[in-house]
Amino acid sequence: MQKKIEALRQQVQEDLQKVKDQATLSQFWQMYLSKNGQVPSLMKELKNVAKEERPLMGKLINEVKAQVQALYEKAAEDVKKAELVARNAAETVDITLPAKTRPAGGLHPLTLVRSEIIDAFAGMGFSVFEAPEIDDDDHNFTRLNVPKDHPARDMQDTFYLTDEWLLRTQTSNGQIRAMDTLTPPFKILSPGRVFRSDSDATHSPMFHQMEGLVVDKGITLCDLQGMLDELVKNLFGPGTRTRLRPSYFPFTEPSVEVDVSCFECGGKGCSLCKGTGWIEVLGGGVVNRRVLENCHIDPDVYSGFAFGIGMERIAMLKYGIDNIGLMFENDLRFLKQFQE
Repeated sequence: MQKKIEALRQQVQEDLQKVKDQATLSQFWQMYLSKNGQVPSLMKELKNVAKEERPLMGKLINEVKAQVQALYEKAAEDVKKAELVARNAAETVDITLPAKTRPAGGLHPLTLVRSEIIDAFAGMGFSVFEAPEIDDDDHNFTRLNVPKDHPARDMQDTFYLTDEWLLRTQTSNGQIRAMDTLTPPFKILSPGRVFRSDSDATHSPMFHQMEGLVVDKGITLCDLQGMLDELVKNLFGPGTRTRLRPSYFPFTEPSVEVDVSCFECGGKGCSLCKGTGWIEVLGGGVVNRRVLENCHIDPDVYSGFAFGIGMERIAMLKYGIDNIGLMFENDLRFLKQFQE
């Protein structure tokens, strides 16, 4: 028994030299100190020793157990220190290296245009009025003087959800909801996404509009042109002018298309304005009497003007973008060009 104990002592010393990390430390513990390890096994064999030798053998076994436990704890501490040194070495930071910087984000071109338009009109007393993107036929068409058999519906390929509910084709539904909830006089902008079944280099099935509406006493088409003059000067430069051309919209009468003098060539004629010196940017007009009546506003007392701006159109003109799809692809090479 005593020879076995001495052999165990020697084997422990040899195996201790192999302990280099947590894995070999765990193997050492399993081999010698676990429930089925060699040291506890010695205690189990004590019953086979002669009665008169048991006290001495028991003492020797306890000494071995204490010695092995102490060696294990010392090895565990050494492994812990070695791992800490290795981790610190791996995580060493060279403070002489240039700092790592994260690139700053920027605003999307549509967000820039939206903010510019709102800022321009906010100075003229306009407030923002939000309207739902999913609306009923009544607010999107009928009360805007577009009954179900009206040919103007053919101009807009609509995404219908049911017979009565649809994805709005224009932010003009905000005009109806504003007139339902606000008391004249008021000036509102209604920005947001609109949806039409149309897709090519200059059209998208989802795009953004900014509707404007003013309702007050004595409003005329001259008020519309005056406000739009201020807008285009903010967007395209102080020398930009507007002109109005007769057009047709069921919700305005008279209706106009609004052109701006070409800010690229100064009106001389270039590829951007197709040699005309003018660029079409939006539509508008005096609010149709029937639209006012549909919203329970007396057209003999109040009048108003309305206009609608395609924000992608403005962004493409302002920043020289030739494909509307670029604004929805999230390509950082494109978006980084607009960082302020």
